[in-house]
Amino acid sequence: MTLEHFMNDAISPWMREEGPDSDIVLSSRIRLARNIANIPYPILAAEEKLADVQRFFQKEYANKSFDQYQAFEFIPIHDLSSIEKRVLVEKHLISPHLTKHTKESAALISENEQVSIMVNEEDHLRIQLYLPGLQLRQTLDKAFEVDDWLEEKVDYAFDEIRGYLTTCPTNVGTGMRASVMMHLPALVMTRQINRMMPAINQLGLVVRGIYGEGSEALGNIFQISNQITLGKSEVDIVEDLESVVNQLIEHERNARNMIKEESSTALEDRIYRSYGVLAYSRIIESKEASNCISNVRLGIDLGIIKNTSRNILNELLVLIQPGFLQHYAKKTLTPKERDVLRASLIRERLQLEK
Repeated sequence: MTLEHFMNDAISPWMREEGPDSDIVLSSRIRLARNIANIPYPILAAEEKLADVQRFFQKEYANKSFDQYQAFEFIPIHDLSSIEKRVLVEKHLISPHLTKHTKESAALISENEQVSIMVNEEDHLRIQLYLPGLQLRQTLDKAFEVDDWLEEKVDYAFDEIRGYLTTCPTNVGTGMRASVMMHLPALVMTRQINRMMPAINQLGLVVRGIYGEGSEALGNIFQISNQITLGKSEVDIVEDLESVVNQLIEHERNARNMIKEESSTALEDRIYRSYGVLAYSRIIESKEASNCISNVRLGIDLGIIKNTSRNILNELLVLIQPGFLQHYAKKTLTPKERDVLRASLIRERLQLEK
């Protein structure tokens, strides 16, 4: 397995599977922050210490398998081009933060792209694991298994009172971020999302865009995650998040039904116009493409558009991103060139469905 394995397909293998409530919840993710005892945190450690950490994980885990996660590929970030880094971020395999500290940073990524272990990010280790749909508890259990596998050879920085010790104080305790990626077009259309966000924040959760902190909610996709890591167990955090997510699912379903009943013609017009834009445009910007993809996905979920797979929309959301477009073209593109190629690839992909 090589880097190209992760670069060439816009959609990760695990994303092709259906999960519970996957018409609204795209994915569940657990991320665990861990540091190695008696080694300074990455922001303070000397380069030779971080190089030792990188070499250790390359030696012990490169090309190794665990459970169903086969052949972890070791990828030094320093060896990647700017476009390759961007593609891995766009596929959620690494964080934007990891690409900024490339000297001794790396990633271990499983063959099915379900598990990614970032080395020398903000912490020595950032372990993340994904499952399709709403499967937070199952994702947590599997993340614990990977965590235990690593801990067989790694002595974590841990305090009996404070829990796992991390670079950022907001991660101390469990060191865990649980999150779900949700498609909420009806709540956006009815503007209910505007009053829900402050309420969600008051519950100790945070709402972000598709690529996390500081990113925009492109295509009506929102990331909901916990803020509190200290004073609660991992199970309690997951249960609290799942409770809020279930309420959001119910509100989104109700909003979809209301729009379909009260404004069916306008809704169908919006969906088919969006499909037409995707199917026939010769130039399209990423924001417009994301919004059209969101509308078409809603049409598929409501049974208005038939014979088109929901997975194609998941694939297109990555395919239209700047990094992936430039990787496909095998060169750096101007914004206008990206808009032209984006339209071409979308047309081509939709034609394959017919």
